[in-house]
Amino acid sequence: MAAISPTHLIWPGDADADAEAVGILDTLLQRLSEQFPRFLLISLYDLPTDERIEQDSPRLEKFRFVLGTSQAQPAREASDALATALEGICLDLRTAAVEPAEAVYAEPGVEATLERYPGVSHLSLGLPQVYRVPQTQRVYPQVFSALESSVFDALLHGFAAFVDATTPGPTTHPRTLGRSSFVHAALAADEALDTISRSFDFLLGVSPINSTQAFEQFMADKAAKPPVFRYRPLTVDVDEAKRAIYSVDLRAVEDPVLESVFSEKQHELDLQLTLLHARNTPNFRHASLMQYGGVDPDLLALAESVLTDLPAEAGNARTEVIGPPRIRHAAEALINEYRAASPDFAADVCIRDDIGPGLMVSGNALLISSATRMPAARLDALLQHEVSVHVLTCVNGRQQGLQVFGNGLAGYEGIQEGLGVFAEYLAGGLTRARLRLLGARVVAVQALLQGADFIETWRLLHHGHGFQPQSAFSIATRVHRSGGLTKDAIYLGGLAQVFAIVATGQDLTPFWCGKIAPHHVPIVDELRSRGILRPPLVQPQFLTRPTSLARIARIRAGAPFIEILRG
Repeated sequence: MAAISPTHLIWPGDADADAEAVGILDTLLQRLSEQFPRFLLISLYDLPTDERIEQDSPRLEKFRFVLGTSQAQPAREASDALATALEGICLDLRTAAVEPAEAVYAEPGVEATLERYPGVSHLSLGLPQVYRVPQTQRVYPQVFSALESSVFDALLHGFAAFVDATTPGPTTHPRTLGRSSFVHAALAADEALDTISRSFDFLLGVSPINSTQAFEQFMADKAAKPPVFRYRPLTVDVDEAKRAIYSVDLRAVEDPVLESVFSEKQHELDLQLTLLHARNTPNFRHASLMQYGGVDPDLLALAESVLTDLPAEAGNARTEVIGPPRIRHAAEALINEYRAASPDFAADVCIRDDIGPGLMVSGNALLISSATRMPAARLDALLQHEVSVHVLTCVNGRQQGLQVFGNGLAGYEGIQEGLGVFAEYLAGGLTRARLRLLGARVVAVQALLQGADFIETWRLLHHGHGFQPQSAFSIATRVHRSGGLTKDAIYLGGLAQVFAIVATGQDLTPFWCGKIAPHHVPIVDELRSRGILRPPLVQPQFLTRPTSLARIARIRAGAPFIEILRG
């Protein structure tokens, strides 16, 4: 607990160490008191364990804290805030109790030292050893980690109350009192996870390289034989990469917030590698559910509503169709606009022969399939999705000092794709056809999960929902690739999530700091308040357009989601 505090002193429990530590503490207080009149010192110690509890006993160690407080008013205010925060801790369905100590606990010699400094307030906190396996030196890892982070957060509330009691000015946010820089171990952990993340491209690894030829053969077979897809050889040794993932020592990070971020990323990389290892096997679909989830009833109802309420439009023979060279030119022009705003905006555009028709972002690179053909009217909206969201958040994230914000925090993809489609809406390019495509992806994922094979999914889309043969094939390919990938359901779900965020007036700025999930917003806010994260290098271009502001105003006015989409 002490080691993850920005200011701490730890020493072993023997007489020589006590004397040396007290001398160090005395020197620190003497030097600091020349500049600061008031201090808060919290002594942490372990409460004794109940020796009657055996290792296999159904009884658990009592979940209680013992809090001691000196008589100074700032100490009592800090103690009250700390006690309130501790009482809010729930661990494995157990709520903590806080008991008062008869006297403030202090290591030998500490109390006498503190008497020479009248500006020092002193608290002591006895920590329950509920994390320890009875009668052993082993710990329950999850309980240990959860207790560590929750108690540290409670201590920050105590610190903040002390600052407010002794310092005039605005109320102190507890989060601002955490570490204001990355320790070396955090940077090392980030670098190690970044190296592993860059060693493979997950989406390229699970996407077919022969989808154009497969469609031609599928139609030649009159849609009676399932297509045969081919995939790139893997560039990563899955077992070796997994060993590398879990060899990263997160305990040394000394920051519970960053430790949780890195731990989530470890498990996400592990799942992605599991998916790559399970390509074209029944296990792939099960691992996909763990990574992306399935289709909940509300999302399925929304998708079916989109397909029902927004029927297919008649084709327009006069629609101008453009190919890869023009798309690349427009993408490079947009990137140059961002580069003019900030020279550090580094991004690339390239045309590839080994991906299916469409656009794809890998890191800070926009990949354009050489088979891509698209209506010219869709170009701006699609580039706002791919460049102004996916590329921009990667570039912004890589400017944060931790590469994980550029690669993506665990679970970021749903809201990220939602922001991409939201960009299309604000740019005026979220067409009925595009919305139907997103709804069809959800329906196709649901069909997959209910046991439909490729041909059955294609027929559902083509005959059941009126999609053209090639569009139905493309959707079915994305959903059935590598054995069944449920990722495509997140686009429509993510869009609904973004609309809900905007409707309540919440700020989207945290989402431009890097690739994050909604549950990471408080983390981003905390790290920004601590001075660790920077504001976004650039903001999306589409946000400042007058038409975009009008569309945002309509969402905030409370118009129903489907009504807004209907236009």
